[in-house]
Amino acid sequence: MFPAAMSLDATDGAARAGTVSLSGGTYTTPLFMPVGTRGAIKYLSAQDYEQLGAQIVLGNTYHLMLRPGADVVKRFGGLGAFAGWGGLTLTDSGGFQVFSLDPDVDDDGVTFKSTYDGSSHRFTPEVAMQVQQQLGADIAMVLDVCPPLPSAHEVIRLAVERTAAWAARASRVHDRPDQSLFGIVQGGIDDALRIESARRTVDIGFDGYAIGGLSVGESRAEMLPALAAALSELPADRPRYLMGVGDPASLVESIGLGVDQFDCVMQTRLGRHGTALTSTGRLSVKAARNADSDEPLDPRCRCRVCTRHSRGYLRHLLQVGEPTASRLISWHNIAWTLELMSQARAAIVDGRYDSFRGDVLTVWA
Repeated sequence: MFPAAMSLDATDGAARAGTVSLSGGTYTTPLFMPVGTRGAIKYLSAQDYEQLGAQIVLGNTYHLMLRPGADVVKRFGGLGAFAGWGGLTLTDSGGFQVFSLDPDVDDDGVTFKSTYDGSSHRFTPEVAMQVQQQLGADIAMVLDVCPPLPSAHEVIRLAVERTAAWAARASRVHDRPDQSLFGIVQGGIDDALRIESARRTVDIGFDGYAIGGLSVGESRAEMLPALAAALSELPADRPRYLMGVGDPASLVESIGLGVDQFDCVMQTRLGRHGTALTSTGRLSVKAARNADSDEPLDPRCRCRVCTRHSRGYLRHLLQVGEPTASRLISWHNIAWTLELMSQARAAIVDGRYDSFRGDVLTVWA
């Protein structure tokens, strides 16, 4: 494995601004990674990713192994080449999607049905590694067990046990030297289980460490202590990735605790349904008050959507069912979130992160 070596460029309390080196390139943190589930961010292209300034784009192992198939992606030279994307890529293990399908789970792995044609498939830690090595992303994730919250203590405990055992198995079979491998910490909102899971994952040894199983039904007040417990056990010289979190309040709170990178589908999901992220909160573009508005989505935003298009125009596109509206608002939401990460990094470097965090929470708490 190629270590995802992280150098800290600045710290402010627990918040970190860093540079991570991979075999395929480097990225800076704090980092938001847009999600290209089936090989593309919905309504956007690889050229768009470049213009947005994305550093890493995610692909979903579950979906890509079913359509078009990992062997097909491999023949194209890996996920980045397949999508025409020259930046870095990360594939999740597919575990979150698999466990959302109410599969049959045992100590060896998980059996589930395809959402495409109902066919049955078997996933083990070894299969997840084989598929991800074929997909060829710069970062691969171990297969973990992601229970919903709330769940009974014994369910969370079993998830921790299986996640640790599966992580060790994945580590043993992963042998692609140009691909970094991240372990995943589970444990629900139980601080003791989070600490135990983090320690067991670190003992195996990975290039980076992810915190999974949060923002899956619990409140932010419940999430943050569990996150802090896990982070307390993770090494400072490896990137820390909070999976599936993208709302502005959780982003700035988590960065303040020491998280380096995030992914979420929220930005494009909101965009497709006509909601924009702005410096004054969520904006429903469909609202009647926007019909005659010549304001941009966010007067403070300098993205290409805000510098060109009005709320009135975008509302019109939504009203007539024009897909361009979803594309433009999704573009803005990703650009807005990437800019939030840039602002967070600057605040850490300048030693004013707590003030920055407070300003964001005034709007987004």
